[in-house]
Amino acid sequence: MDLVEIFHTPNPVIGVVHLLPLPTSPRWQGSLQAVIDRAEQEATALASGGVHGLMVENFFDAPFTKGQVDPAVVSAMSLIVHRLKHLVTLPIGVNVLRNDGRSAIAIATNVGASFIRVNVLTGVMATDQGLIEGCAHELLRYRRELGSTVKILADVLVKHARPLGSPNLTTAVQETLERGLADGVILSGWATGSPPSLEDLELARAAAKDRPVFIGSGATIDNVGQLMRAADGVIVASSLKRRGQIEQPIDPNRVSQFVEAMQESLAQPEEMPSMPSMMISKSPRQFP
Repeated sequence: MDLVEIFHTPNPVIGVVHLLPLPTSPRWQGSLQAVIDRAEQEATALASGGVHGLMVENFFDAPFTKGQVDPAVVSAMSLIVHRLKHLVTLPIGVNVLRNDGRSAIAIATNVGASFIRVNVLTGVMATDQGLIEGCAHELLRYRRELGSTVKILADVLVKHARPLGSPNLTTAVQETLERGLADGVILSGWATGSPPSLEDLELARAAAKDRPVFIGSGATIDNVGQLMRAADGVIVASSLKRRGQIEQPIDPNRVSQFVEAMQESLAQPEEMPSMPSMMISKSPRQFP
């Protein structure tokens, strides 16, 4: 996956557009136009703040299904992503929660989006939706059937979930890329707003080799410089909202401050790792 080709930078900031509740969700308010208006406002705020890409997801549709979403969600998201593509010039990704990669790649392919996010591509995760099994077998064949060039970014040991068994992070990354055929991997903390540790990012980056590693949650103005020492890009949402609150709209000032903080950190010479850090990075972490 060539990040420069897609995002015009080797270290992209991908801002998330959290869609208001869509038709059939418990909190649906009955007006798709209101959802569209909010999405357009957030996309514009993210673009004006300097992000390099957008991720559109049905975040406020919780509680999520663990399988395929309703066709009304697919049609609504297709319409919204199509409108955003004509509003901003940034590459756009699609995440259909909780794990509907098939719908995500169908939407992305038909509207000309660049990538999708899949929470569980390989393995089995215990989640608040129940057990979710990896969808690589179906998804990769469906992408080929569509003749699609949409890239697949896959979470490794995704947040709000626990793996069955005790896989180590290195093995999970390798299997996601080599057996699941993901184009890049995403590493998050334990929940929304929680960052991955630098130690885990170092392990993931070593295992991923030449494939990109993205920070998937918890990046802030204060920690993005440190986290980016061991990552290629970042997907960010909560810290770009007003007062950093997830239910609030995007604050363009916070966006520009975040992008500037990351760019400044990347411009600084990288420090040599300490001996303890080097020793940790060679020891696979075991997950409970």
